[in-house]
Amino acid sequence: MATVDECRDAMHELAARLAGNAEAQSRLDLERSVACRLTDLGTAFHGRLHNGQLVDITDGDDPKAKIALTLKSDDFLALVRGKLDLTRALASGQMRIKANPFDLLKLRKLL
Repeated sequence: MATVDECRDAMHELAARLAGNAEAQSRLDLERSVACRLTDLGTAFHGRLHNGQLVDITDGDDPKAKIALTLKSDDFLALVRGKLDLTRALASGQMRIKANPFDLLKLRKLL
């Protein structure tokens, strides 16, 4: 099981990767609140997607988040580091994403 600090760092790694991908995609128009819920740690992080970039990352959950990822801490680290495929994780039940289907399509372009 990963630590909260490792997951917080991974959240910032994800933000950096999204920022780089947003530049390549000419900044997708995607303004949404995002939550990442880590079930095995009983903690969460949240932030905001602004022009395809993840900003304002903070500890704690956002129950009103438009996009919410729910998974275990080790799976989150593997996902961020490219060792876990998003589609396979969803199909196998390793993670859940609550989001509008159109948001998922836009988000997929950033990942």
